[in-house]
Formats: sequence, C-alpha cells, structure tokens
Amino acid sequence: MTNESTTTPSAKRDWLVPALLLGLSAVPVVAGAFRLAELSIGARVTPDNARFFAAPVPIVLHIFSVSVFSILGAFQFSSGFRRRKPRWHRAAGWAVAPSGLVAAASGLWMQASYELPKGDGDALAVLRVLFGSAMFMSLVLGLVAIWRRDFVRHGAWMLRGYAIGLGAGTQVLTHVPWVLLFGVPGEGVRALLMGAGWVINVAVAEWILRRRSTSSHKEKQPGAQRRHPAVVPAIARLIGSSD
Repeated sequence: MTNESTTTPSAKRDWLVPALLLGLSAVPVVAGAFRLAELSIGARVTPDNARFFAAPVPIVLHIFSVSVFSILGAFQFSSGFRRRKPRWHRAAGWAVAPSGLVAAASGLWMQASYELPKGDGDALAVLRVLFGSAMFMSLVLGLVAIWRRDFVRHGAWMLRGYAIGLGAGTQVLTHVPWVLLFGVPGEGVRALLMGAGWVINVAVAEWILRRRSTSSHKEKQPGAQRRHPAVVPAIARLIGSSD
C-alpha cells in the first residue's frame, strides 16, 4: 500500500506533459485527417481546397509526417518512460526525427508551390518560411548532436524543433479568443496570431532548457554536495578493515 501511494502521484506527473502535448496536437491532427478524407473521397472542389486537389503530394506528406511527429514525439518527453523503456525511446526517435524533417520540408514546399489562400498574406508567408526553416535546422542539429553522443544538445535541439512543429496547436488557442470577440481576423492580425503561436512555444522551450541548465549547474556546485563527503570513504575503509 505504501509503494502505491508514493509512486502513483509521481507516475501521474510523469504522464502529464505527454497528455498535454497530445491534447495540443489533437486539433491539427484531426483537421489533417479530415483533409485526407476529403482528398480520398473526391469531395467538392472549392477555392479553399483547390490547391490541394491540384497538387496533393505535399499536403499528404505534411499531414502524415506531422501526425507521427506530434504523437510519437509527445511520449519522448516523459522522463520516467524514457528511463523505463530506453529501447523504445531510441526506436521511436528513428521515426520522430525523420517525420519532423519531412513535416518541415513539406511545409516549406507547400509555401513555395501553393498560391496564398484567402486571409493569408506576405507577412505570414515570411513567418512560415522562417519558422519552417528553424524547425528543419533544429532537427538536423539534434541529429548531429546524437551522432556525436552529445545527449544534452540533442535533447535541447529536438525540444526546440518539436516546439516549433507543435505551433499549429498553439495557434488554435491564439485564434479562438480573437474569433469569439472580434470575428475572422484580417491578414495582418492573422499573421500576428500565427506568429504568436510559434513564439509562445519557442519561449516555453527556452524556459525549460534554462531551468534544466540552472538545475544542472547547481548540482555541480560544491555547496550542493553533502556536508560530510568523507563519510562514504570512511565507511568503505571500515568495511575493508572488517574483511
């Protein structure tokens, strides 16, 4: 009974972050599923979806890769799960990183090849290229870091790439209050709301990384060590003398 009462809260906290990330991913993943269904059944072509029917490859690649990246990636941020299932973490990484690269590249492909839809503008196009490129380079740097066995930098760059990739979920949250209060935003406001989603995610990621760095630095300080470090060697000598 004691073990259950002490481990259950910890386990709940350990799964809180993946659960929140999955919730943030739900809207874009579901929207992507509807888009795929629309393309597969040959729905009526409208001005809003004509570009996807004319060139479906980049949007299909984007939806599949974003779904894999956001869903599998969420479980990579459960520290307890990583410790218990290190092989799963490594195996999932072989799917998360490539899917993230495809998601970023297909997003840039769509931006370059599709005509701007109604409501978008040049400012939003620039933001998409900027953050799409930043996501791609973050994941590349994460792969380079793991190749060099630099696990700290690997985790940092993958976190940054994931944060940018999950911007679509946060952008829903930045848009909903505006739409409810003021209606459909114009081009300028839409660019600001979209940009805010990416900036919020990047800011949260950098805050997490700074906290990790501060915590790690404190642990390395002499004051963070035990007051009587000689106790351990003394015990070792005592054990040795009793042999």
